[in-house]
Amino acid sequence: MTSQTQTKSTSNKLSSYLMLIVLIVMALAAVALFLAFETFLFGGQENQLSAIILAGLGLIALATSVFLLYQSRKQATEAKIDIPKVMTIIECQNKACNNKIIREFQRGDYVFKDLDTTCPKCGGRQMITAVYKEIKEKEKTYAI
Repeated sequence: MTSQTQTKSTSNKLSSYLMLIVLIVMALAAVALFLAFETFLFGGQENQLSAIILAGLGLIALATSVFLLYQSRKQATEAKIDIPKVMTIIECQNKACNNKIIREFQRGDYVFKDLDTTCPKCGGRQMITAVYKEIKEKEKTYAI
């Protein structure tokens, strides 16, 4: 699987619990706004304050849930998984040659594995002497 497909799958995925909570809060906000509208129209003078409070709570809950959805989508797109490259070092067994080849890891590579290929310089036997992953240093960012 390439890193691009992993990034896309990560950005398209939100936690189901988070989505459930946001949808419940949105539904409750819609109910509060509906009740505020109904109380304001049919409640009379004495219930106008409760209608305003319900409308405020509904708007705050709706704004909070929309903001939470936006931030979670933004974080999901920023979360990028970089798969490090795994490299294999192949060395010639002839002490006089010391030829060293570095290539990408292939399935079945392990340290001290004798290879069927011969050294391109001297024709001697080759052996895998190291398997490692490349570590890229992250760029440092400075807040201004």
